Amino acid sequence: MVGGYLLSIDQGTTSTRAVLFSAEGQVVGNHQCEFPQYFPDDGWVEHDPQDLIDTSLKCCRELIRAQNISAADITAMGITNQRETTIVWDKTTGKAIYNAIVWQDRRTSEYCQQLKDKGIEPTLNQKTGLLADPYFSATKIKWILDNVEGARTRAQKGELLFGTVDSFLLWHLTDGKSHKTDATNASRTLLFNIHKQCWDKELLELFDIPDVMLPEVMDSMDDFGSIDKDLFGAEIPVFAMAGDQQAALFGQTCFESGMAKSTYGTGCFLMLNTGDQALSSKNQLLTTVAYRINGKATYALEGSIFVAGAAIQWLRDGLKLIEKTDEVEPLARDTSLAHGVYMVPAFTGLGAPHWDPDARGAIFGLTRKTGIKEIVTAGLQSVCYQTKDLQKSMEIDGVRPISLRIDGGMAANTWFLQFLANILGAKVDVPTVIETTAQGVAFMAGLQAGVFSSLDHIKSIWQLDKTYTPKMSKAERDKFYLGWQKAVERVKSEPV
Repeated sequence: MVGGYLLSIDQGTTSTRAVLFSAEGQVVGNHQCEFPQYFPDDGWVEHDPQDLIDTSLKCCRELIRAQNISAADITAMGITNQRETTIVWDKTTGKAIYNAIVWQDRRTSEYCQQLKDKGIEPTLNQKTGLLADPYFSATKIKWILDNVEGARTRAQKGELLFGTVDSFLLWHLTDGKSHKTDATNASRTLLFNIHKQCWDKELLELFDIPDVMLPEVMDSMDDFGSIDKDLFGAEIPVFAMAGDQQAALFGQTCFESGMAKSTYGTGCFLMLNTGDQALSSKNQLLTTVAYRINGKATYALEGSIFVAGAAIQWLRDGLKLIEKTDEVEPLARDTSLAHGVYMVPAFTGLGAPHWDPDARGAIFGLTRKTGIKEIVTAGLQSVCYQTKDLQKSMEIDGVRPISLRIDGGMAANTWFLQFLANILGAKVDVPTVIETTAQGVAFMAGLQAGVFSSLDHIKSIWQLDKTYTPKMSKAERDKFYLGWQKAVERVKSEPV
């Protein structure tokens, strides 16, 4: 099965994108659709699950139409997705019994604190590489089963299914024939033993989740089934699935231990390949599955920042300081670095290495001279400072990245990239294709289909666009970062 096109569905937190790649791994075209976010209570974040299906179908159909091809021209496709976001649906009708609870959602904070108080977190960490935090899927599933009338009884009877977004989309795109996930998404649920590579019975009992709800766990490159021919006019084999950050790591061809990437989308995620070693962090970084090929897992250390691009989106849509996100870079270029403003975007708590779900956002250092451009610049800089937090944590763990490859929407902002290199004190490499999440899962699908012969073949396709090197003294860098650290301490919740 060689030739033709490769199709990726990249289902993200605020939008869905369909991207078409050539057999040489290059972008042919793409189509993107945004969808609404719902915030029913403080720290709660939800999606309408139907929006995820509708935007996926619309993006694919519009892309196929715009490129003047047919579904029969597509050799294989892959699905990559926002991770941890949790959906429970009716096994017969396919209708979700509650809105999708998004990865950013913090409604189970109190329950997670109870797990910590009971001394359960070390067991969770040892088995899953994760922490007792609302971020992950298990506590979201439990909340749905506990709070939707009749849900737990129906789940025990086998009438309900659980899935992260990849599983939910696959189930609907295959007309209910495939209830599957891959090892990367499974490793983010707090239910999957990353050492044994299977659902963990003890953890299922802990969270009171029936195993009949769970999808089958596959390799990241595998036969996940075929898209129903009625949707696009022909069946398309689904040969890859991966969580968005793992797909980006693969798209950046970080196949060797010590290679790292940082993706800047709604959140920011720095992931470091650790090979066949599932390293345990002393600084609350996560141990996760990077990808799994032929049953063999490659592992990674990950630092997760909940708000990156979402901070700029908030400045646009919440505060209405800007009309379009492309206004941000000119404003930053016109702002002195010594503006003295720090924005800590802890809208839904703080992620790694702090893991404080009750922290909330703040802006410090405001004076009469402070204007829109200083606040917008502080928003950009906050993403760089949070990345610095992750870099420092990895260094303390003894695994400083040998290279850092950058991707995601914010990688188009050259001011941001230079300040990032400055504050990290490290070089930053940007590829020619910055939307590497979609490219990564296309690489996976192509590898499974035989379009690509090997990982080395894929490495030969990756191309460097530009390298940013530090242009700031260590003294100046340390001064800016100290101000950030002081600001972060002021937004943290009181110790319990």
